[in-house]
Amino acid sequence: MEEGKFVLRIYRGNPRKQYWEEFELDRKPGLNIISALLEIQKNPVTKEGRKVEPIVWEMACLEEVCGSCSMIINKVPRQACSALIENLIFENGSEIITLAPFSKFPLIRDLVVDRSSMFESLKKIKGWVPIDEYHSDEFGPKISPLKQEAMYVESTCMTCGCCLEACPQINKNSKFIGAAAINQVKLFNANPTGAVLKRDRLKILMGEGGVSECGNSQNCKAVCPKKIPLTQSIAQMGGDTTKEFFNITIGLPET
Repeated sequence: MEEGKFVLRIYRGNPRKQYWEEFELDRKPGLNIISALLEIQKNPVTKEGRKVEPIVWEMACLEEVCGSCSMIINKVPRQACSALIENLIFENGSEIITLAPFSKFPLIRDLVVDRSSMFESLKKIKGWVPIDEYHSDEFGPKISPLKQEAMYVESTCMTCGCCLEACPQINKNSKFIGAAAINQVKLFNANPTGAVLKRDRLKILMGEGGVSECGNSQNCKAVCPKKIPLTQSIAQMGGDTTKEFFNITIGLPET
């Protein structure tokens, strides 16, 4: 490889045919994976000099907030917008950087997958704060600054899918709902208004694919781009579901 160059090795294609292609690019200060993909889009020619179709991927905010540019970079699920080329070369000790689509979601094309199952999970656990009216002059119940701070960290989840991609319990033989949805149960149950649906949410986590199916690999916490303490959320929801099970069994009201 020429000095001042690097290679993006991309696993691309459609569900019926996936293959590797390599693209050689110039190393530039501040270049990230998105910028490199945009360079390929302008001139989609492989390292061997073959003209190909431009790479297909997703992006939006470009500041690690939306979660849309999720992909596997050097075998690690992460966000492409915050993955700097120079850092990747230094970390991996190689000028070859590999990109691949997530494997735990249906492939659409190239680096784009269908993550709608995550949004279906949010519907399932009722990931929202219910309100009676939209045009009320009253504010909701006050929340202490300490609780607000804890809830804010949990609320930064982008539904990017990194935690599910890294989780060994997420596979074709499992119905495990995953860390992201469990974390959202903790978030909305902590909200004084959202807690109205607390029992409904915990019942979902008590069922098939719920919190008991976590294998405690802790991969989710390791790869979360927002550094959410997902293992703490899972542990707390494990305790809450146990309490709620006994409450329901002996006929106690919601706590």
